[in-house]
Amino acid sequence: MVTREDLLKTPVEQIDLSKVGRVTDLVESWKRGSIQGRSLGKCASVYENMVQDPVRPTVIMGLSGCMIAGAQRFVIRDLIKEGLIDCLVSTGAQLYQDFYQAMGYQHYMGTPDADNVALHEHWIDRLYDTYVDELAFRKTDHFIAEMTENLPPGNYSSREFLHEMGRIAYERGDRGIMATCYELGVPMFSPALNDSSIGIGLTVYYKKMIESGKRESMVRIDPIRDNWELTQIKGKSPKTGIVYIGGGTPKNYINDVEVIAEETGFDVAGHEYGFQITVDAPHWGGLSGSTLEEAQSWGKIHAEADKATVYGDATIMLPLIAAHMLQKGLHKDRLRVKYTWDIDTLVSVEHVPIGAVRTVEAAAQAS
Repeated sequence: MVTREDLLKTPVEQIDLSKVGRVTDLVESWKRGSIQGRSLGKCASVYENMVQDPVRPTVIMGLSGCMIAGAQRFVIRDLIKEGLIDCLVSTGAQLYQDFYQAMGYQHYMGTPDADNVALHEHWIDRLYDTYVDELAFRKTDHFIAEMTENLPPGNYSSREFLHEMGRIAYERGDRGIMATCYELGVPMFSPALNDSSIGIGLTVYYKKMIESGKRESMVRIDPIRDNWELTQIKGKSPKTGIVYIGGGTPKNYINDVEVIAEETGFDVAGHEYGFQITVDAPHWGGLSGSTLEEAQSWGKIHAEADKATVYGDATIMLPLIAAHMLQKGLHKDRLRVKYTWDIDTLVSVEHVPIGAVRTVEAAAQAS
């Protein structure tokens, strides 16, 4: 039976700013604090354990929300570049906005109190306090349609299609999220690609193809192929760790591969590590607010998983955690995951020195 002394043995340590010189000092102090500061510290600890596990878990990020407009493009890029994220599952919107910037366009500072009808008349779209150029969006949509016309017809997983978008971004000299994933062979998946401006561009392409009598010889995105490809990443990795930014389709999709892996013959028992940053709450019953503990009832999270959740704005929480990881040097001497694909079959998952992985095309362009 727990005693009074047991319950009162660990005091909260007050933050002493005279001892805080870097972000990592603040995160370490939060670990001994309270409320969401302590929760953020717990998430940082889970991430530390995830990347220091000697069996080298594959780290999968589920990305949703409004992170590119929220100025997190290079934060996410750096986590990928430094081998702290090995696979990206994202809403189409986040990847589209990264590609939009790769095309040379920008997000602009605005206000949530704007005259929205006037914005529409000026072809300006609002994302809370941020503006984007709708005319530039339209140009990007049609660029995606034209890009797709130049691809060989056939079924593509979103991974294969997004790899091609990353190639174009890289060749344009961009070094954002998609370009970095392309360069380093980091797979990107978007399970609801049609529900984004990438999907709009693909619909423009689709209409043109059927009107020109090419219905049977066109590019098609195969979402079930996505299921199988991501399932193999889970099934062929020694362990997996998850980083959820928000919730939505990416979170559920990454969770579901555990069930698919079981039903397709892989010996898995749930993601072994995980943390999430969310502003949603579990009592509404939706996936975005569901706890990692709830996912254990489905077998999606390992029964003994190292896990944590912080409730807060990911545009604040993520850069704090990312800076902490990099300032602690947890990316140094880290092995990178190298995937070898044969169309939709994952032939192997290898761990190689972090500088040793580049796509053949990117290596050739750099030489």
